[in-house]
Amino acid sequence: MSASGDPAGGRLYVVATPIGNLGDVTLRALEVLRSMPLIAAEDTRLSRRLLERNGIETRTISYHARSGPGRLAQLLDHLRSGADLALVTDAGTPLVSDPGAELVATWAAEGGTVVPIPGASSVLAALVASGLAGPRWSFEGFLPRSGRERRERIARIAADERTTVLFEAPNRVAATLGDLAIACGVDRPAAVCRELTKLHEEVVRGGLGVLAELGRDGELTLRGEFAIVVGERRGAIRGDDSPGSPTDAAAEAVTAALAEVDRLVEAGTSRGAAAKQVAASTGIPRRRLYEAPDR
Repeated sequence: MSASGDPAGGRLYVVATPIGNLGDVTLRALEVLRSMPLIAAEDTRLSRRLLERNGIETRTISYHARSGPGRLAQLLDHLRSGADLALVTDAGTPLVSDPGAELVATWAAEGGTVVPIPGASSVLAALVASGLAGPRWSFEGFLPRSGRERRERIARIAADERTTVLFEAPNRVAATLGDLAIACGVDRPAAVCRELTKLHEEVVRGGLGVLAELGRDGELTLRGEFAIVVGERRGAIRGDDSPGSPTDAAAEAVTAALAEVDRLVEAGTSRGAAAKQVAASTGIPRRRLYEAPDR
């Protein structure tokens, strides 16, 4: 490898780094990072730990989701000058729910060379650790926090026969498990994977209903990095609306919960308090029970 790059410009190396255990870095990744004139890092402080551990003194520059257009232009000018550039994120592979897509897409569109340097992957680690890996699976990244787009994404996961891997922030794990249990059915197998490859690595397996209950009752440790794996949809085909399908089970659960809210309201409880109480016991979002638009 040479800092002079290709005749048409420098080469952009997209380098995967460890997702937790620094020992998971590949020999090729270290070789590339050591030979670069510049490394664009999501967080230079975090990347410096890996570099210092391996005696790499390459200059780093920050490039993250909040970097302005000026930083993108600066990195592109660096490549256009004929110099190579390595792109790294805090953990795992850049572009996979991490920054870097615009830089890579722009450089590729200009005919520049993009070189992937594979390595540790939290997606694959979660898939393997879950015990739910199959020949076909999908990756959803982070779900929207709320609204129609979130509901539609979860509905697509429920309808998909494949195993699905998604990321989630610790403060939203419990709510997401509840939403998935409603949409996919309480018996659909799943796993909550936390802090993979790190000191406090933990994988909790079970049906979505059980996992949602654990999250609701505070029995899951909700700290660190999370991946949720939803197992294959079994016993139903796409579009199946026969009795016993996950779609019917979810609808029946909501209907029963709404009936319980109505019962509490008739007994003198305010609708807001009733919705909160039933949401806590079922995992169904309080807003859905409170608004009850179809009743």
